Amino acid sequence: MTKITYTSANVDLEAFHQDFDAALARVRASAGQEHPLFIGGRPVPGTGDAITDLSPIDTSVVLGRFAAATPAHIDDAVRQAKPAQKGWARLPWRERVAILRRAATLIRERKYDLAAVMSLEVGKSRLESMGDAEESADLIDYYCQQVEDAGGFVREMARITPVERNTDVLRPYGVFACIAPFNFPLALSTGMSSAALVCGNAVVYKPAQDTPWTGLKLYEVYRDAGVPAGVFSYLTGRGSVIGDTIWQHPGVDGVVFTGSKVVGMRMYAAFSSNWAKPCLLELGGKNPVIVTDTADLDAAAEGVMRSAFSLQNQKCSATSRVYAHQAVIEPFLELLLAKTRAMTIGDPTQRDVYFGPVINERAVATFERAAAQAATEGHILCGGHRMTEGAFAKGHYVEPTIARLPLESTLFRDELFVPLLSIGAVTSFDQAIAEANKAEYGLTAGIFTGNTGEIDRFFDEVEAGVCYANKRTGATTGAWPGAQPFCGWKGSGSTGKGGCGPYYVAQFMREQSRTVIAS
Repeated sequence: MTKITYTSANVDLEAFHQDFDAALARVRASAGQEHPLFIGGRPVPGTGDAITDLSPIDTSVVLGRFAAATPAHIDDAVRQAKPAQKGWARLPWRERVAILRRAATLIRERKYDLAAVMSLEVGKSRLESMGDAEESADLIDYYCQQVEDAGGFVREMARITPVERNTDVLRPYGVFACIAPFNFPLALSTGMSSAALVCGNAVVYKPAQDTPWTGLKLYEVYRDAGVPAGVFSYLTGRGSVIGDTIWQHPGVDGVVFTGSKVVGMRMYAAFSSNWAKPCLLELGGKNPVIVTDTADLDAAAEGVMRSAFSLQNQKCSATSRVYAHQAVIEPFLELLLAKTRAMTIGDPTQRDVYFGPVINERAVATFERAAAQAATEGHILCGGHRMTEGAFAKGHYVEPTIARLPLESTLFRDELFVPLLSIGAVTSFDQAIAEANKAEYGLTAGIFTGNTGEIDRFFDEVEAGVCYANKRTGATTGAWPGAQPFCGWKGSGSTGKGGCGPYYVAQFMREQSRTVIAS
């Protein structure tokens, strides 16, 4: 069957839906259990204050109860990771690659159950959930391929004298803290952790508080693939209790984190003390789309709608602002509103539902504040309200919302992570680029134009790491391993080299030069 990606279109999905229905039944039958932490390969009970994992689709549904880690559990995991990492790093790199490739195979074998868990736990549509699972396996394979292509990152160097032999080696740092977000709970967790692992690092992993079940499934994949005990520990917990404890632990040698700019920048500023440690961050976005007066407006409307409202705008890459030329803004909006109103809203585990709930009550509150601001500063063209009728009353549902706003509104600059799309009129391409670059973020950006010169200027001048031109299937979304490196500029990232790309894996290692003089 054709692989499902975030931009799959025109494929036969009947067999997919049948298999998804079967997986959904299996997953629902297994919901509601209690789950421990896993440290050093052993189940470990947490505190008495367990995390109750509720579905955002229907908050009366308990998906599971998960142990809550304490700082003592973090200390235990890091201490056990230290010796385990030494043994893992001593394995020949081909053996580590083989274990990780088995993990990718297991994800593909379990992808329907993994997708069903994510759909229930996050509120992802079926296609979004399956894309998340497929990307996870592809990320592992892509990162393994980087190690293979580099020969394990061992390179013979030039000789200055006839008696010396010089070798350059990239070696693991040690123990990485991996702190993951809720929105791509498998793909981002897998991408960050597998890159660290394949290089010979150990990982102390904390999934998002809203997605502990998906995180547990990833732990099981690595365990069943043969990752040794202690090399990957799974710790669920409340960010207020253990979030800082993980990365502040003196035994942690590196951090890989995807989340908010506020948290990430605090982490970046405080992580290193006695010496600089790697702090690999992806910190969200406020992603613009430019619609010029020569654009295919139907393609632009389709691409913006898909990017703005897939996963309810809860993507770092989601389109959240549009700058449309004043000559075409009215017909563009007409098309965009028609496509948005045609979306199927509801339980995203059901086939053909495109738009589901936001993740939790905090997201609902953020949406309501932003909608109130939009109504005050400009005009809400559709949406703007929480959905409370019928089945919507049991979940965290809000309407997909489009607002036409003055360009000075902070809604064009502040990351919201909720389905509110800001639209503004511009008079020129120069103004559109200037407005696009005003935000402190620089993750993704898109343009719709019939002018190839404007495409070239857009790529040269826009301040973003992931750029798309005329992408109907998602104006600023849909990056895939090996195809579109996912690199944040400015406030969207810390290293200038992103996941899904060819320079990601090497960041989890440090360079060592080895010179041997012949006796």
